[in-house]
Amino acid sequence: MEIAGPDVRFDRPMRLYTTFRVGGNADAMVRTGSLEVLRRTHAYARAESIPWVVVGKGSNLLVSDRGVRGVVIRLRGALAEVSGNGVEEKLSAGGGATNRRILDRCAREGLGGLEFLAGIPGTAGGAVATNAGARGRDTGKALRRVELLTGAGEVAVLPAGALRFSYRWSSLPEGSVVTRADFRVWRDAPGAVRERIDRNLEKRRDTQPLRFPSAGSVFRNPPGGEAWRLVAEAGLRGKRIGGAEISRLHANFIVNRGGATAEDILSLMNLAREAVLRRTGIELEPEIRTVGF
Repeated sequence: MEIAGPDVRFDRPMRLYTTFRVGGNADAMVRTGSLEVLRRTHAYARAESIPWVVVGKGSNLLVSDRGVRGVVIRLRGALAEVSGNGVEEKLSAGGGATNRRILDRCAREGLGGLEFLAGIPGTAGGAVATNAGARGRDTGKALRRVELLTGAGEVAVLPAGALRFSYRWSSLPEGSVVTRADFRVWRDAPGAVRERIDRNLEKRRDTQPLRFPSAGSVFRNPPGGEAWRLVAEAGLRGKRIGGAEISRLHANFIVNRGGATAEDILSLMNLAREAVLRRTGIELEPEIRTVGF
């Protein structure tokens, strides 16, 4: 794949790039900080009808044990940089910038408003695409504008108002890649920002099974309900299939206790959905993406 030059690798094990730590190999992986390489890869995949998928931190993702046919794209370098401007009350992040890197910049520069991202193991691009949020605040409310590589291979800049956001969803055009996101922040004392980040992280440590690999919340909360409570009330806390387990601490987490396969995890997901449906009539909707099944 000469189009991507040294940015391309073949037969890459996806277990190294997902927070579940499972998944077979990807046919090809392009890791690039070049918008031009991204455009060429994108155009080639479209022209040759090659499947492609963008993977950020690898959270909210379950990759099949058979791996990924086609191209996996990961943004790094210039496409993962973060810059903050307290005067303009703006933080700009490349689509591949991790939430942790974003918050480290906020704490250093004294930029408040994005602390809700603390502990969410994703990237700026993923946060926009899924409208990531916590504690009553979400990405859509914080977003100023977004830069995209569209499905047609063009660079577009959209104000936040041009997109629709709802619970764990955004109306990003199909086939687009978030290359940069500008967020609305406010000036604050660096120590105060760091304290709020640390407080949010501590809450996550107390309530989530962070000792084991997982992909975060498995199911979206249904209207008026909580997915974890429905799974727990179905008697599935601690239920295991192979090396995968529905967490005893937080029943909307499936964790890899060691040696889990993607099929183990998918089987637990299906078991939980069927049990909740039988008991309540509510069909849980997965929050995590499945690839390669």
